[in-house]
Amino acid sequence: MPEHHHHADGPTGSGSVMLNLGGNSGALIIYTGRDLHGREIEISRDGEERRTHSAVRERHVRDGVFHSAVYPDLEAGLYTVWWDDRTPAGAISVAGGSIAEFVWPTSSPPGLG
Repeated sequence: MPEHHHHADGPTGSGSVMLNLGGNSGALIIYTGRDLHGREIEISRDGEERRTHSAVRERHVRDGVFHSAVYPDLEAGLYTVWWDDRTPAGAISVAGGSIAEFVWPTSSPPGLG
């Protein structure tokens, strides 16, 4: 996997992310492993070149700790989750008024070795 921009953000607690849900607005959570802590993961809406990113953070919740990137205010539609600058890791549909969940692949997409 190529080098990516990383953040040194500390852990976040329960209730520290506000999600804007309703109408045509949804949210996305990408679950990753600890090894991606601080990495920015990019997504783009189907048919659009513009990408947005979010850093993977350690999240402390009542049932334990997990790592994820959160995209709190997305227009409903199909989104590509990017493995790197050129390679998709997968696609996910975000519906208005709901939270979509994507699990980061445990191995690189076909063709990346």
